[in-house]
Amino acid sequence: MTTRTAERLGDSVGSGPARDPTCTMPLSWIRWTAVISVYLALAFGLWWGVWTSDPTSVTTCGCGDAARFLWFFEWPAYAIAHGRSLFYSTALFHPGGINLLDDTSVLAFGVPLVPITWVFGPVASMNLGLTLAPAISALTMFALLRRWTAWTPAAFLGGLAYGFSPFVVSELALNQLNIAMIGMLPLVVICLDELIVVQRRSPRRIGLALALIGAVQFFVSTEVFLIALLAAAAGMALLGVSAAIRPPADLSVRLHHALSGLVVAAGATALLLAYPLWFLLDGPARLTGPIWSVGAIDRYGNTLASFVTTGGLAQLRPEMLALGGYQGPPLVGLGYLGAGMVAVVVVGMIAFHRDRRLWLFGGVGIVSALLSLGPGHGVWVPWDALSRLPWVGDIVEVRFSLVVTLCDSVLFSLVLDRSKEALGRRWAPWPQRHRAVRLVPWMLVAVAVVPSLVALWPNLPLTTRSVVLPRWYSAVGATLPAGQVLLAYPAPFSGLQSSQAWQAVNEMRWAQAGGGGPEGRPSRAGDARRGFEVLFGASLPLGAPPDPTPANLAAVRRALALWRVTTIVVPDEPELPRYQQGRSAAYAVGLFTAVVGRAPLVSHSAFVWTSVGRPARAVPLSHGAFAACTVGTMATGLGLAGIPRCVLAAS
Repeated sequence: MTTRTAERLGDSVGSGPARDPTCTMPLSWIRWTAVISVYLALAFGLWWGVWTSDPTSVTTCGCGDAARFLWFFEWPAYAIAHGRSLFYSTALFHPGGINLLDDTSVLAFGVPLVPITWVFGPVASMNLGLTLAPAISALTMFALLRRWTAWTPAAFLGGLAYGFSPFVVSELALNQLNIAMIGMLPLVVICLDELIVVQRRSPRRIGLALALIGAVQFFVSTEVFLIALLAAAAGMALLGVSAAIRPPADLSVRLHHALSGLVVAAGATALLLAYPLWFLLDGPARLTGPIWSVGAIDRYGNTLASFVTTGGLAQLRPEMLALGGYQGPPLVGLGYLGAGMVAVVVVGMIAFHRDRRLWLFGGVGIVSALLSLGPGHGVWVPWDALSRLPWVGDIVEVRFSLVVTLCDSVLFSLVLDRSKEALGRRWAPWPQRHRAVRLVPWMLVAVAVVPSLVALWPNLPLTTRSVVLPRWYSAVGATLPAGQVLLAYPAPFSGLQSSQAWQAVNEMRWAQAGGGGPEGRPSRAGDARRGFEVLFGASLPLGAPPDPTPANLAAVRRALALWRVTTIVVPDEPELPRYQQGRSAAYAVGLFTAVVGRAPLVSHSAFVWTSVGRPARAVPLSHGAFAACTVGTMATGLGLAGIPRCVLAAS
């Protein structure tokens, strides 16, 4: 590369003039293999509890978001095998169905892993996705950093800091695969670097590559897709300001090259995503209003302390343990970088202030950090204004931390590389001192990495649990005849979503009334809203339970009719995890006996009402009479099998 080209690149991005920062240093296939192997080994180590036990039945748990994602991994396998739509299903929220593009369906993982799902089941394919996500993210960051660094360990450690960051590890533990998989973002940066800075390759080809990367990200997470667009816009705006202050000599030529590629990228993206976007916005079972944030934006945002303190998710641990979620020690907050990392990056930016790449990624990182701050802490934050914008305001603001993590990893790697280069050049004439000075970059690594390692250590490897099905679902669920619509207890829209895992492991042999996620909200239940609310309260063990009053029973019966429920199942297995039992089996048996008006069958440790579409007369009870049958001394003597007789007799 000529001196003029190097100077031009220095004007655009701002490295030191001594070397070309965009030139990828030769790296043998042996080193690439070693890097990939280490990242994969670390990823498998992170999920040690899965891969050393049974990856077909062990994962974070069969509850909460893990249950929903198990469903999303099973549906593509079922849909392809039965000729159904990948974007729409009536297996949840029957009969209206679910628009999978409105939800966190991770089709970019689920579809390629369909053969794994067919052979080994959805737990195995989800585990493989969870394991590959951090390794892929680390590897794509390594590929980006190799463009800008001469010292391979700097690129490797930058990839490690990105793919295995506290943000990624915590999101993996929460089973938020759609957010934890951030491997596409470094590829976006590589394409933008080629289009705007390097300009060695055809802008059309780079534009097409950018469109393809964007399409993949769309099918991983539409929320991260939008976050990436906003971050890219912020970066290009900062580059525009830099060019205005210090324009390159051939600005018009370079601008034409960049715009050509961006136009191709926009056009190709529009073509690739035209139908999916229509389906998301106007397809069957489309959602309106908040989707990703479900309207709750004041409890998830960062504070300024979040970047250097490990709190943030600890407050959610009691809720996760009781209601379904990660069952291990408290998780590190999503915004955590560590005081050591922040110090290394800030000091490096000052020491190497001539490198405008540092200021570019520092600027984008600061903007993203500000956007990640949550309202409700007594001070104005940017989200107070942006939260009202369509789509943008629906982003869970703390998730801008993923862009902060990307920028932080780039800055960390560049500071390490520049430190190694500067110290080597300065101390080269004194070999004895030079050998000692070579330890300085590794000291910086220790300062930056050790705090994060200490913070993550209690959760290394991540805590895992078996996906447990109640006996009825293991013995009967997978053999039900076609056309059955189950109301599972606890109801999945109560937040206790384990029945979605049961349905996935049963290979979608039955449809389900309701479901979790953004559609599982009372405001979206339509004419069934009142019954939805009664069943919500009946399932979630918080607050006072609904009484079997005439109004409540009528509301539930109407909801069952609207959902076309054929079967109600209440497992009676006290040994099941608390988050799979709901409020109580005794209460549920009493309530559904009153709703359906007849006693259930008892099968495989479950109370089962069949032919729910032809119910008997409802049985309203007073609060006292119902309590006597379900929680009083009479109930203790009767046992669960006697509760239906008691309820029917009390009427």
